[in-house]
Amino acid sequence: MFDLLVIGAGPSGLSCAIEARKAGLSVVVLDKGSLVDYIRRFPTNLIWFSTPELLEIGGVPFAISTVRPTREDTLAYYQKVVSQFELDIRYHDAVVAVTHSGGFTVTTTGNQTYRAKNVVVATGYFDHPNHLSVPGEDFANVFHYYNEPHATFGCDVAVVGGKNSAVEAALELYRHGARVTLIHRGPKLSDGVKYWILPDIENRLKSGQITPMFESQVQEFRHSQLVVQTSDGIRSVKADFSFVLIGFHPDTKFLRELGISVDPQTLAPAFNPETFETNVPGLFVAGSVVAGKNNNKVFVENGRLHGRVIVDCIRSKLH
Repeated sequence: MFDLLVIGAGPSGLSCAIEARKAGLSVVVLDKGSLVDYIRRFPTNLIWFSTPELLEIGGVPFAISTVRPTREDTLAYYQKVVSQFELDIRYHDAVVAVTHSGGFTVTTTGNQTYRAKNVVVATGYFDHPNHLSVPGEDFANVFHYYNEPHATFGCDVAVVGGKNSAVEAALELYRHGARVTLIHRGPKLSDGVKYWILPDIENRLKSGQITPMFESQVQEFRHSQLVVQTSDGIRSVKADFSFVLIGFHPDTKFLRELGISVDPQTLAPAFNPETFETNVPGLFVAGSVVAGKNNNKVFVENGRLHGRVIVDCIRSKLH
């Protein structure tokens, strides 16, 4: 029986495992994907808003020659950390059930069974993008993730959203030869758009290089166009590809299956903010999953700090 089992090999899950190792506890990490899988699936050319020291875990320096790390820098760093601490991580094997009676029994899709005294859920939210829930959203040319721009060269592209993900995608698509329309339900871009990007997108919108559609909502996706409700009525917008980049939400179904109470409004799990222990004794949450749909409150920068708090709580129970 492990002292701790961590579900999720993102930065917060890794920090829990590292702190457990430092404390002399036995620990295993399970992930249905790869190491820091959501970072791996970031846009190929992503540059972090954060500086390297704010992404560090386990006291391992994140040394780069530039001010802000790239996606590639970050993946290499976390691989180095895992190797340095010799963490026991089982990849590409999703957790399907967790039962608790005198400890926890965790079962995976690979028919593996683990026993643990404590469990941390550090699953984030990136696997569950928000949807518009309109007809045609399941078409093959409608995406809820953005990776790279080259497939859209010379094409009409719609980007739905007004925050950083949508803005950065719109700019990169435009610069790689797509004709871009940015559709946002609000009267202006989000106040949280990165300060060094804001002048760029505002200039592109003012010049018409990227077509703005504010106070507009997509009503339907069709194979080469969108039906959009605007303040001036219904409009048709050409779109060979559409990117719906309107955020993410946690897997509340999974949380409830574990017995964790979930707030129906915020989608946040019930937990003690001093220990991150949920209403199920011995079951903890860590990282962005703690914030529910308010996922702009917990980032790698502060989620990486949860591990030490959780392990301190576990140690106090074990001794």
